[in-house]
Amino acid sequence: MRKKTLSAAVLCAATVIGVSGLSVTSAAAAEPTPRPKADFNGDGYADLAVGVPGATVGGKAKAGYVNVVWGGKNGLGKHGSATVSQDSAGVPGHAEKDDGFGYAVRPADMNGDGITDIVVGTPDEDNGTQLSAGTVTVLWGSKSGIKGGFTAATGEYSSERLGALLTTGDFDGDKDQDIVLNRAGEESSGVALRPGPVKEGSPSGLKPITSWHFNGPVAVTSADFDADGRDDLAVSYGDGEITGTDVLSHPDAGTRPWKERWSIADYSHSLAAGDFDGDGTVDLALGNIAASSESDGDNFCPDTLGGSIATAYGKRGTTLGGPTSCTNQGSPGVGGEDENGDAFGSRLAVANLDRDGIDELIAGSESEAVGSAKKAGSYWVLASTGPGKPFAGPSISQNSAGVPGTAEAGDRFGAAVATGDFNGDGYPDTAVGAPGEDASKGGVWYARTPKDGPNPAQVSLTPGKLGLSGAHKYGSVLGR
Repeated sequence: MRKKTLSAAVLCAATVIGVSGLSVTSAAAAEPTPRPKADFNGDGYADLAVGVPGATVGGKAKAGYVNVVWGGKNGLGKHGSATVSQDSAGVPGHAEKDDGFGYAVRPADMNGDGITDIVVGTPDEDNGTQLSAGTVTVLWGSKSGIKGGFTAATGEYSSERLGALLTTGDFDGDKDQDIVLNRAGEESSGVALRPGPVKEGSPSGLKPITSWHFNGPVAVTSADFDADGRDDLAVSYGDGEITGTDVLSHPDAGTRPWKERWSIADYSHSLAAGDFDGDGTVDLALGNIAASSESDGDNFCPDTLGGSIATAYGKRGTTLGGPTSCTNQGSPGVGGEDENGDAFGSRLAVANLDRDGIDELIAGSESEAVGSAKKAGSYWVLASTGPGKPFAGPSISQNSAGVPGTAEAGDRFGAAVATGDFNGDGYPDTAVGAPGEDASKGGVWYARTPKDGPNPAQVSLTPGKLGLSGAHKYGSVLGR
């Protein structure tokens, strides 16, 4: 079983923040260059989808839009961007006050043409007299950029808030991409499947997966956790008396309930799947995990002031049957201090930054205090030190070397994190949102991962630099 040593973890993270004399795995030893998972114009470079649900469109406050920052040989910020709203040509609906278009954003190739599309959740969209019924829209990627869209699902009753949570995958094994989304209710809430194909004329009815009384889903992600060739759903639910995190798989023909493959009583504010030990099985990271009130102290992770990231490792022939680990700011090699309310790992993303076949975990904590600056925010590039052991990596803030700006109270640096090979050099890079920057106009920080040597200074992408109008809390939602 392969693992990263503590020195390798520090090596990778230190390279990202620009410590001289350190380098990542050489290109000769690296794995083949993966295809970009978010390439909306098919040019071979990863692009970044930024949801701006608080944006003003045509004078309508909080109508929302999605801003696509194009990747290219010079990375993010040098190749322009495109803004898409419900007032854009070919996009269903109309920009209306408080819709919040872009509240949730998920890149995926929904029509199988080889170019990534964008699944967008607008939970406060009204459906006639049904207020905040919600809608899910697919924006079509093309060689010439985003070209119109398609309504994949629409809420049927008030406060259903359809599309506040989204994930995609081929859950039923028919080779079409499906959408899993939330549905809120008066006394219970749950998740449902919008089966593919997702195209004009396809059935848009939703199929219930599961629901919880007086509670609802908090985080979702998807991956093939049981190695059967179909995607599975990981969902955390709670913030009340009934809490938990489950991995569910689509039923076989002739059976109705989704199958529970793995379950714990604790819930998480963010979920991310990756292979953190390089053994070829899928692992699950649970960010800012919260203890169940009914676990009698036998929690997945011990309670800490600032929060913990739990990791359940995969094992061949099982679903997450390997060892488990907990990582917090008190773990060896993890930067920062464990302080009340930090919400460590409340946002997670995954990438194999050094292309050694072992994934790193990018963890954001928008509530992290930096010095005396409350909620200035930080993020970490963490690597596993072995199955069952904590991850390790230093904290990165706007006070770190090579990071533009200064850590200020309320910046919320790390409120969203994403990864992608934005400059096409074969190594995934990171993008980190700071929606509280500049009096809540917001911004995104782009950090390039070099082939070797120290990383150059990060680049800040702000609404002003991108020429955007109406932006508010830019960087609060990043597609991943």
